[in-house]
Amino acid sequence: MTKQNVTRALFDEVMVPNYNPQQMVPVRGQGSRIWDQEGKEYIDFAGGIAVTALGHCHPALVATLKAQADNLWHLSNIFTNEPALRLAQKLCAATFADKVFFCNSGTEANEAAFKLARKYSYDNVGPEKHEIISFEQSFHGRSLFTVSVGGQKKYREGFEPVPAGITHLPFNDIEALKNAISARTCAVVLEPIQGEGGVINADLEFVKAARELCDEHNALLIFDEVQTGAGRTGTFYAYEQFGVTPDILTSAKSLGGGFPIGAMLTTDKCAASLNFGTHGSTYGGNPLACAVAEVVVDLITQPEVLSAIKSKRALFVDGLNAINDKYQIFQDTRGLGLLIGVELIEKWQGKAALFMAAAREEGLMMLVAGPKVLRMAPSLIIPDADIKLGLEKLDAAIAKVIAKES
Repeated sequence: MTKQNVTRALFDEVMVPNYNPQQMVPVRGQGSRIWDQEGKEYIDFAGGIAVTALGHCHPALVATLKAQADNLWHLSNIFTNEPALRLAQKLCAATFADKVFFCNSGTEANEAAFKLARKYSYDNVGPEKHEIISFEQSFHGRSLFTVSVGGQKKYREGFEPVPAGITHLPFNDIEALKNAISARTCAVVLEPIQGEGGVINADLEFVKAARELCDEHNALLIFDEVQTGAGRTGTFYAYEQFGVTPDILTSAKSLGGGFPIGAMLTTDKCAASLNFGTHGSTYGGNPLACAVAEVVVDLITQPEVLSAIKSKRALFVDGLNAINDKYQIFQDTRGLGLLIGVELIEKWQGKAALFMAAAREEGLMMLVAGPKVLRMAPSLIIPDADIKLGLEKLDAAIAKVIAKES
């Protein structure tokens, strides 16, 4: 089979224009480095948007995928399979959960969580208890239901009418939550860190209050850990750092290390409402994804991997502070572990994409979280030397943007 010559221009010809990818086309990755079609090398601080938690082409993941591909690819949900059962068992053993539902993405995991919350309340109280409380700036996916629960209006515009029974409140506002939650509320959903919303940390007291109010009003507490889960914050899931246990937790991104998989974790009590025929996924729990994710879980839960995340974060924070001492361009550094956001000062707000593009030219791949926050979510095992080199490239990129725009 002859391969067609592919360039970035082909994207504009054949792809729906809902994305605007960078002008370079990556073709190879190894560890925390990427090479494009021209052979240019990049340090990867983007991590596929907090996905490639063990870097690119980790040998254990590659070997597992190849071995599973020789045995069994797909069965559908008519049958079960060994990798799915092993992975579910390990996730339950490592968390509060008793039961797991597998799917293919964070959106699907959240869709399942929101459906479960409504079904649980329908079963135990009645149809009147259906309200879901979410928070402004939150992001929970792109399906019509999950984008409606998400707290960013721009993603809902043009898709109305959206599902009803959803209330959005200011994040970290305990009084607003106290005033809004009621007997109609079936669930409160929050992100321990609002990733897409600007890398905004949930306050400890706010999370504790959410748990107490859910208990008081017989509502479920859902943690969306699609971006914060599977080691990203320095514990296997971020809820462990808050001392608060949710009723439902959603996971994806880092869980597959780059192979698509999502999971909804919950208790026996809640899981009973997703009885036979109420929900499903043809590809969910497929052997390829689960075999890879099982190895991801084995590797990330090693104490030496999780403990090193703290020191790697310190390297990032120290480096970013040094950059800020030179340029006075950041007003805040946020996040936990290796989910890092730096908010630009007012003068540069709205121009985060300029810095991301300049970083790419310097050989650094990074992210933004809205127009005023630079975001980094690299491999959890990124070498310290790559952190230092990437920050040098960021320094150079910032210097060029300031020189050009000032």
